[in-house]
Amino acid sequence: MQAVITQAEPMTFEEFLQWDDGSDRSFELIDGIPVPVDEPNANHEDVADDLCDLLKAHCSDRKLPYVPKRLKQVRFKTLPGKKEKSRKPDIVVFAQAEWQKMKGLFKSAAAYVCPPMVIEVVSNNWRDDYLTKLADYGELGVSEYWVVDYAAIGGRLYIGNPKQPTISIYTLDESGEYQLAQFRGNDLIFSPLFPDLNLSAEQVLKVG
Repeated sequence: MQAVITQAEPMTFEEFLQWDDGSDRSFELIDGIPVPVDEPNANHEDVADDLCDLLKAHCSDRKLPYVPKRLKQVRFKTLPGKKEKSRKPDIVVFAQAEWQKMKGLFKSAAAYVCPPMVIEVVSNNWRDDYLTKLADYGELGVSEYWVVDYAAIGGRLYIGNPKQPTISIYTLDESGEYQLAQFRGNDLIFSPLFPDLNLSAEQVLKVG
């Protein structure tokens, strides 16, 4: 069970970005309260780093208007007077215009508006990636959400039986519902945001 940091008053998103508890832990903002997230293992980090590098190279080569970044906070919409919330996915793909806008401001780099793509690499808390975060990102309006399950950790209901490493790509349709496509082994990944991406699932899922 996740620990919660007790605060006298709930934080705003901006306050949270400036907050430091003196540790090196990562946090998300849940109902105005910082909540620590599990630290990933080395394999998880390598998969996320390599994928982010591949996407950066693709955007650069094709001169695409997107900027992939690792471990940036994503702000969620909140009604006036409501407590704020954020997530810290493994990869956030920013619209280039939004990233350039932030470069002219003296504030923390984060997704203050809905990014076009978010990627989570699956850890032991896989239910969050396949259920909770799926609902969160869908409600926010993230057009494309990837769940990269390199170690086949997720339940059979989500990655099939027998379990095998899987990339699940959820694409938001016109009705605001996610449509799922899955890729394994030598399958070529199809991404609506990156239709010319020439990558197999195996290239993304490999470790080491």
